[in-house]
Amino acid sequence: MFDLYTSSTPNGWKASVALEEMQLPYEVHSINLMEQEQKSRAFLARNPNGRIPVLVDREEDNFAVFESGAIMLYLAEKTGQFIPSDAKGRSQVIQWLMFQMGGVGPMMGQANVFYRYFPEKIQPAIDRYQKEGRRLFEVLDKQLAKHEYLAGDYSIADMANWCWVRTYEWSGVDISGLDNLVRWKNSIEARPLARKGTQVPDKIDKDKLVAGAQTIVTR
Repeated sequence: MFDLYTSSTPNGWKASVALEEMQLPYEVHSINLMEQEQKSRAFLARNPNGRIPVLVDREEDNFAVFESGAIMLYLAEKTGQFIPSDAKGRSQVIQWLMFQMGGVGPMMGQANVFYRYFPEKIQPAIDRYQKEGRRLFEVLDKQLAKHEYLAGDYSIADMANWCWVRTYEWSGVDISGLDNLVRWKNSIEARPLARKGTQVPDKIDKDKLVAGAQTIVTR
C-alpha cells in the first residue's frame, strides 16, 4: 500500500498514472499548492525540496520517494512492470525518462510561466520556451516514427512524456505536422488506466493546472 501526496499537475499525474497502470493500491492525499501545503513542516519531512509528488511505501517502513521520475522508476523496479530487465532495454527507458525530466518538463514549465502567468508579456521569452518545446516534440516525433513507443514497448518513459505532451495547448506549443507524436499521444489517451491517473486528485482543471509561477513544477 502506498500514500501519494499530489496535485493536478503533469508531474503529479506521472506518479498516479504509473500507480494506476501498475494496478497498485494507494491512498491519495491532495496537496493544495495555492495554500502552500507543499511548504509545510510535515510535507518537507518527506520531501525537503517542497514539491509534489511524494510517494510513501508503507510496506518499506514508510519509505518516502520524491521527484516524479524517481517515483516512477522506484515503482517500475519494485514491481518489474513497464521497464525491461536487460541492461540495454532498461537504459533506453531511463534515457527517455531523463529526456522528459531534463527537457520536456522544464521547457514546458517555463513556457507556462511566461505564456500564462508572468505579469507582463515578454515575447522573446515566450518564443524561446515554446520553440524549445516544439524542438523537443520533434525529437519525440522522430523517435516515434521508428517505434510504436519511445523505447520499444510501452513503458514509464511513455507515461512520463505523455503527461506533459498532453498539455501542449496550455503551454502554447505547436504540434501541427507531428503525426507520429499525435498518434502516440492519442494511443495513450485511449488507455483507461492512463486516463484515470490524470484524474488524480481531481479531474483536470486548466484554470488550476499550475498554481502560479512560484509553485510550477518543472522536473
